[in-house]
Amino acid sequence: MAFKSLGKFFGAVPALAKMLPAAASLLLLVLALARPAAAEPVNIVGFGDSLMAGYELAPGEGFTEKLEAALRAQGHDVTVANAGVSGDTTSGGLSRLDWSVPEDTDLVILELGANDMLRGMDPATTERNLDEIISRLKERDIGILLIGMYAAPNLGADYQQAFNSLYPRLSEKYDLPLVPFFLEGVVGDASLQLADGMHPNAAGIDVMVQNVLPAVEPLVQGEKPNM
Repeated sequence: MAFKSLGKFFGAVPALAKMLPAAASLLLLVLALARPAAAEPVNIVGFGDSLMAGYELAPGEGFTEKLEAALRAQGHDVTVANAGVSGDTTSGGLSRLDWSVPEDTDLVILELGANDMLRGMDPATTERNLDEIISRLKERDIGILLIGMYAAPNLGADYQQAFNSLYPRLSEKYDLPLVPFFLEGVVGDASLQLADGMHPNAAGIDVMVQNVLPAVEPLVQGEKPNM
């Protein structure tokens, strides 16, 4: 009897061997399905003008690149795309919005209006354009960090008041986090500016990144900044 049982066992070995690869594949499939999916990086788009584009700066010195590096240094899995266009106005930004902000975008850092101001455009027009940009991004369920700008003093007190107030108003209307002034700490400091006295150099970009980081980091974590 013992030899018969042993013979049956060895006779079944070839069949078992054929089943092992299929069983192993099934086990691997079950393990793969049970494993949590890897989190996708947070996709951020810097949407703005020359201040966002990195005017006359070397590769790696622009705002979006340095912001991505700063966020990654804090342990955040992010990509920060540069959708800045030198000389762009709010009207230009509105016209290129759809193709400049990809479908997989999670957050837009919206920085436009400085060139409107430098050209003396009616602040009401600037506000309408920004309002439309914000509305369209919200329709796409994309988060927004609004970046403000201050009007130059030589444009007069009335223009300054009208222009400077539009960013807080939009922030309140849409409940958006706001960085009031993108060039805070940079304007008036020649050591942080290019020779034109308007655009930041690489050191100025470092200051701007540190100004914006406290507002961006909570948004990356799915929280609202305490600004």
